Amino acid sequence: MKNIYAIANQKGGVGKSSTAVNLGAFIGELGKKVLVIDMDSQGNTTSSFGVNKNEVENTVYELLSEECTIKECLIPDVAPNVSLIPSNVNLAAAEVEFIEKERPQFILKKEIKYVADDFDYIFIDCPPAINLLTLNALTAASGVIVPVQCEYLALEGLSQLIESINLVRTRMNDELELSGILFTMFDARTILSTQVVENVTESAGRLGYRIFKTKIPRNVRLSEAPSFGKPIGQYDPKCAGAEAYRNLAKELLGMPV
Repeated sequence: MKNIYAIANQKGGVGKSSTAVNLGAFIGELGKKVLVIDMDSQGNTTSSFGVNKNEVENTVYELLSEECTIKECLIPDVAPNVSLIPSNVNLAAAEVEFIEKERPQFILKKEIKYVADDFDYIFIDCPPAINLLTLNALTAASGVIVPVQCEYLALEGLSQLIESINLVRTRMNDELELSGILFTMFDARTILSTQVVENVTESAGRLGYRIFKTKIPRNVRLSEAPSFGKPIGQYDPKCAGAEAYRNLAKELLGMPV
């Protein structure tokens, strides 16, 4: 399956979970069948879909532990056309527990094969680290979307992430591509945001990496939506954040924006 995207950046607070939730939800609204996989032990993506992460019986931890099948931990219809594999704090132990398994970085890829034909797009929200969980996501994915916050030190760690992507491509997944860099928390009124966009675009251009035309703005309603357990399209479909993620979904699908 070609449309499996890991949403990754080892820096925290750059909008990975927001992108997994809202991009997945808007692609679902456009009529595509979507699976979102929460690979972060914080479970923010799970909560953002209104799922109580402390009450779910089967999560991605149980899946990776081979205690349940992928279909047993699927939660359907968390948004129109969107299913979820949830996460919670149990996943924090995965790094230690799974390291002794045979080929532990391939567990998720093996499991996804059982449901790949049921979905048009799969989005994997990665933790803010290059660890075994992120390697599982990168090994399973066909592409990587990299959210980059439009603030100071935005470039910090980006080169390391790209090196990790290249390493995974060489050793574990020769189909993996950097699908694009996504600017988040963009504020056109500030010089800083503009400078970050210029600097990252210049660096990416030299290396031949794609920059998404859509920029995700700094938006209060977008920040509020997770606390209500709703994607932004359900919480406030007319706000600037919703419009941006709606455009990003169209851009990813190759539709006019």
